[in-house]
Parts: sequence; C-alpha cells; structure tokens
Amino acid sequence: MKLILRSPLKLKHTSKVILAVLLICLVIRLLPYFAPIHAADIAQNQLAMQFSDRNGLPLGTLLTRDQEHTSVVPLNQVSPHFIQAILAAEDGSFYHHGALDMKAIIRAGKEAIHAKRIVSGASTITMQLARMLNPVPRSFSGKLSEIWLSWRLAAGINKDEILSAYINRLPMGGNIYGVEAAARTYFSIPASELNLAQASLLAAIPNNPTYFNPYEHWQRLKQRQKYVLNRMVQEKYISGANAARTHTEKVVFQSRQGGIIAAPHFLFWLANQFDNTQVEQNSPILTTINRPLQQFVEAQVQQVISSLAANNVHDAAALVIDNHTGEVLAYVGSPDYFNQAKLGRNDGVQALRQPGSTLKPFVYELALEKSVIRPNTILADVPAHYAIPGAKLYSPTDYTERFLGPVRVRIALANSLNVPAVRVLEKVGVKTFLERLHQLGFEHLNQTPDYYGLGLTLGSGEVSLWELARAYLTIERQGNATPLVSTFSDSPIQNSKPQIQNPTIWQLITNILSDSYARATAFGVDSVLNLPFPVAVKTGTSSNFRDTWTVGFTTDYTVATWVGNFNGEPMRQVSGVTGAAPLWNRIMLHLHEHQEPAGFPSPKGLVQLPVCAVSGLRPTPDCTSVVQEYFYPEDKSNYERENQFNLPSEYDEWLAKQQQSNFTSTNLRILSPHHGDLFLLYPGEETQQKLEFKLAGNKSAPIEWWLNGEKLDTNSANSLFWNLRPGKWTLEARSKEMSDKVSFQVELANIKPTRRGFSISNN
Repeated sequence: MKLILRSPLKLKHTSKVILAVLLICLVIRLLPYFAPIHAADIAQNQLAMQFSDRNGLPLGTLLTRDQEHTSVVPLNQVSPHFIQAILAAEDGSFYHHGALDMKAIIRAGKEAIHAKRIVSGASTITMQLARMLNPVPRSFSGKLSEIWLSWRLAAGINKDEILSAYINRLPMGGNIYGVEAAARTYFSIPASELNLAQASLLAAIPNNPTYFNPYEHWQRLKQRQKYVLNRMVQEKYISGANAARTHTEKVVFQSRQGGIIAAPHFLFWLANQFDNTQVEQNSPILTTINRPLQQFVEAQVQQVISSLAANNVHDAAALVIDNHTGEVLAYVGSPDYFNQAKLGRNDGVQALRQPGSTLKPFVYELALEKSVIRPNTILADVPAHYAIPGAKLYSPTDYTERFLGPVRVRIALANSLNVPAVRVLEKVGVKTFLERLHQLGFEHLNQTPDYYGLGLTLGSGEVSLWELARAYLTIERQGNATPLVSTFSDSPIQNSKPQIQNPTIWQLITNILSDSYARATAFGVDSVLNLPFPVAVKTGTSSNFRDTWTVGFTTDYTVATWVGNFNGEPMRQVSGVTGAAPLWNRIMLHLHEHQEPAGFPSPKGLVQLPVCAVSGLRPTPDCTSVVQEYFYPEDKSNYERENQFNLPSEYDEWLAKQQQSNFTSTNLRILSPHHGDLFLLYPGEETQQKLEFKLAGNKSAPIEWWLNGEKLDTNSANSLFWNLRPGKWTLEARSKEMSDKVSFQVELANIKPTRRGFSISNN
C-alpha cells in the first residue's frame, strides 16, 4: 500500500479556497438583507376592482381575491387634508428625519421612565410601513428586524414613495386597506375628494381599526378625530377654530356593505375569472348585469324567503340570462351576502346541489334523438324494481306514491313522472346520458356511470344553478350551446361547448315543457308555472326536500331559481312548485311586464294527430277527452291502423290495484295466472292448494270463466279460486264481445314442501 502525503502548503491553500467559497455563499445569502429596497420591490399587484353594470351604473369596488379591499392611488390623487391629517397623527416630522426619529425615541424613553409605563410610541411612518410589509412579533428581536427593514426602505425609496406605499396599505377597518378603498367604501367618493372632516376621521382609524370601528364605536372614533385635529393645529395645518368646527360637522358613513351596491356574489365570482394583467387600475369593469333588475331580483329573493320561514326555508338563489346573447342580467347567490351568521357568503348560483328532476328533459331529448322512443310512444308509469349490486332494491316512485299506468311521453315529462324517466334512461344507457350532460356543460358530474346509476335522471349527481341555466338556454336555442357572458370583454368568457343541433327534437321538448294542460295532473291548471304568455318550465326537488329548483325560459329570457338551505336541513312541506317556483314566477312576470315574448316555434317536420288524452291512441267513441299530439310522418300509417293498445305484463301489478280505468273498462285482462305459468302440486295437499283466477279492475258486466272449453259454475265476476289439478290448462274470460285467454300448466311435485303454499315457474 502506498501512503500519499500532501504538502502542508497545499493543504493550507485548499483550506483558504474552501473558506473563501463559504464566505462568498454567506455574503450572497445575506446580500438581500443588506440591499436597499426600491419602490418596484414593494409594488402592490393585488388591486381592488371596480365594477359597473351594462349601462355604466356602479355595482361596487370589490375585495381582491385575497379578501383585502385595496385600491392603489398615487400621492397626487389623495386629498391634501388626509395627507396632513395622517402625518400629524402618525409622524409629524416625517419629512425631517430618516428611517428613525431619534428625538421621538429619546422623548418616548424619558416619558416611559417617568411614568413607569409606555406613554407614547416612537414608530415612524417608515417603521410602520416596514411592519406592514413584514409583520413580526412585538419583541426585542422583532423591533430590531423592523428597524433594519426601515433603514433599507429609506436607503432605496424617497419620502414621497414611502408615504404613498404607506397610505395605500393603511388598515382602515375590517378588510379595507388604503385611503382610496376607505374613501370609496365609507363615503362613495375617491380619496381626492375627501374634505377635512372626512379626512380627519379616516386618519383616526389606522391607530386601532377595531377599537375605532366607525359602525360600532362612533364615540371612540370621534374622540380620536379630536386628537387628530389637535395635532393638525399643532403642526399648523389648520387653525383651532377650524378644528373645532370640523369636529362638530356631521359626517355620514355609508352602509357596511364594503363598497358593494349590488350583486356581491357575482362580483366575487367574476373577480376570480381575471388575472392581474386584465385589471386596469381605477377603470371600472363593464359587466352584463342590469342593476335595476339585479336589485329587483335581490328584493324578491328576500321576500320569498321571508314568506317560507315557517317551513324552515332560509336560502335562495336566482340567475337571469338574455337568450339572444347569453349575457347574465341578474345573479343573486343568497338572500343577504353580508349576513355571515346565516352563511350569506355562500354562493347558491355556483354551489353544487342535487338537481332533482331538472335533468329529465335532457334524457328524453337524447332518447328521441337515438330513436329509443318516439313522440307518440306510450310509457309505463307502473311499479318497477331494479337490482343494484351491493345496494337495496331500487324502486323509483313519485312523491305522491301514485302511478298513472300507460302515459304518453308528453305526459311523463310534463308531470315529471319518475318511473318513465328511469325506464327511458335504462334504454338510453347511463354512460351515454352522462356523456351528453358533459356536452351540455355539466362539468361537475365527474364520477363514473356506475356511481350515479339510473338515479342520474332523478338528480343523484350534483350540479350548479349556473350549469342548469346554461343547459336550459341550450334547449331554448334548439341545441345551439352558448356560453354565458358576464362582461363585455372576451377574457372571462368560457369556451363554447360542442353544438347539439337537432332542432326538431329540441322544439318538441320545448313544446312539452310549455304545455300547461299536459302538466295539469301534477301541478294543476292554475299553478304558478302558468303565465299569461308562452313559457317553458321544469321544476325539481331533491331527496328529503333539501333543494327545490325551477328553471324555465321564454323566447327572450332564461330564469333559474333555487330555494333550500345551505346547511343541508330539509324544508317542511316545500316542493319545487311551492319553493323555487314562486320566485321564478315573480321574476318572469317582471321581465315581461311591458312586452310579451314571442311564441315558440312548432316542431318542424312533425304532424299533429288527434289522440285520446288518456290512452294516447286514436280516439274511439268512448274517449272522453281528445287532444292533439305530434307524430313523425312515418308513424301516421301505424296510428291509423291501431285502435287498441294491449298492455304488456309489466302493467299487471298496476292493473291489479285499479278499481276502474279507461283501460280496464274497455278490455278484459286476466292478471292471474300469467300466460305460461307452471305450478307444482304437492302430494297430500291437493285440496289445500288453490289458484286465484283474477281480472283487472272491477267489472260490472257479467263475466264467464271457461277452463279447457268448459264453463265454470261461479257467481264471482272478477276473481275466483280453483283447486289445482295436474294438466295443461287454457283459461278464458268472456264478457259480451270481449275476451282474454291464458295457458298454464300444473305438475305433480316429487317432494313435499317444507312450508305451505305452492311454487310458480315461468317458462
């Protein structure tokens, strides 16, 4: 092994190099703490935004996204009264000392020694600015850090720049920072227009913004104002007489709405659609909001909520869209944004909630588009059961827990029937429907199809009022998906969605949603959904009555409303038609107060044919109500040939519960047994096992029962019990010219059952 020996001179040289490198790194690391700070280093980028409505009316100066209300102005745009007042109150000799005021420090030290407590501070405006830029604990080390930062500020920035940075950061109460924001918030004027009384009051606040809160501690603030005015007299800015007169001058502070006149939720939401480069300082952003309409909708939201307070209803939201442009005209997120105790800052327009039945029009549109159903299709509103892996049996019902039996597509959608909607979705496919909802802009439905299941059409997902309004605007525009517009600039507008243009089907959906007679079964003819002009509308109620929705449109406007509780509590005895619909009704009537909208176009290319209102079939002499229904032209020949609708077996459970109906009165229907049933007869129980022969409904006409061609001797009309006997059997029921026939089989079982009864096997 070779031992390598280093020269002592070489080792010494290497150590010096290493030490030099370490020193250089240390200097580089500490250099920022020694370098002067320049104005550009502390420039304020998070600026407050001013907003106006579509006609230039102010909506408010808004908090920035970090919730600090800051509006930066140069020193020459601040009232001299305020500059003099803040200098007198905080640092009278600001322009005559450096970063520290040594005279003030010595004076404060003597006063503290004499009084054995801190009587006055010695912080200069430069030191206060340092504390604003880098808040540190009020300790000895913290004070040293503050002083050091003050020296760096004084080394790189002149006095006017320091004063400008200071007055634009002054804490002025709550989340208001800077004299400009305070002037606009408290007095609705720019800082340049502050008079002496206003300026001296504002200069009094920064000393302790909470203690001198103008809304809660007015007398304290007035006492502090008196101090500020006396200091201005001492600094010879004003005379004593002027100070006394100013102190008695009446000054009115605006309401505590933070400088917001209308649409606070909209302004906060909109602020997050911009980045800093898009905001021009002190230049209002022109929004699409119509301020008078906005204020009307805000008032209606509050009134409707007040009327529903007894039903445990506390929150509501509304959105109004111009159909021609997609512009947002009114946006109300809650009854009172400024009521934090009632969760007023929650935005009901953007919040995600279960939409109830409001998605049903889109599944019917898709089913018509895919030819899964046709305009004249008869759907089954009867009990249905779906096996869901890992869950209970899913049995959709309506809140009335009633079933209407055979219904037309129009009746099913207009009355918001749940079972037909689920049946239609089953045929369309949840995956296909979910893809369509994504096309329509429901971007928050981001779970898998299995997650939502068939309940998707009944509102098992979560959407926002904004998304619903946009989707219903697509219906009105016949599949032309249009982004909602919030300002008259291109920056915040969302990307356009793919077009879903199939005008005839969209027109048919609109026709159904605007048919007040079609929805009369569920909503009545004179409900709040019926207006004195053409309007298409859909309601929705989420599970356990936590959310109610109403979304509708004319040819001019789309209005979407939500009523519920932000905390998730269920409402009492409130549905879509009693919760959100009255609010929707008021807004719609107001929008069309001076001019009625045009009518909706008829579905292009379809033909209208008379049908029986109940059955949907070609009218027969015993049909009591005839209405017009749309058909595809190619379905007209089938319509003319068909005069009887034979109900399939899925209606049996429903028919068994009907006492009398249009279907059971004109047709004979054997409900039990079913055609093809196989029954097992167990040895020794031949006299105990009986089978019920049962007809649908309650027949008043005499019924004859025939079994394998032999008439049964019975006085029972609608049902009878028959002792099982082995064999193949054909059962027939006859009444006048009507009849129905089924075949079934009875076989001997090989073993005796463990419990009484008999088994049925369907072939």
